[in-house]
Amino acid sequence: VQLQAYGGGLVQAGDSLILSCAASGHALSSYAVGWFRQAPEKEREFVAFISWPSGTKRYYADSVKGRFTISRDNGKNTVFLQMNGLKPEDTAVYYCAARQGNNGRYSYTGDYRYWGQGTLVTVSS
Repeated sequence: VQLQAYGGGLVQAGDSLILSCAASGHALSSYAVGWFRQAPEKEREFVAFISWPSGTKRYYADSVKGRFTISRDNGKNTVFLQMNGLKPEDTAVYYCAARQGNNGRYSYTGDYRYWGQGTLVTVSS
């Protein structure tokens, strides 16, 4: 499966953005999907996870809980990340990733086989 993340941009603190992760080559409904982000000079970190096929399990990093929402539309072969109340510390390149199976370490980058190219989110204060 090939993934493409898009929807990033430059926003002000408090604004909202919706990131999309579009899949091609295979049905995204067969994969669990995670969002990760990487700020300059920092390691890539977990943001959110949604299980396959229907997204009954969703997990979030503490830093985004209550502000970000992950969802999926299997008919559109797309996973979304709704980001509200954005803060300057949310500035990063955001990546979506897919893995087979819901069990295991959903926050661990090594458990994801497929990665999108990333989309930059910049939040100004």
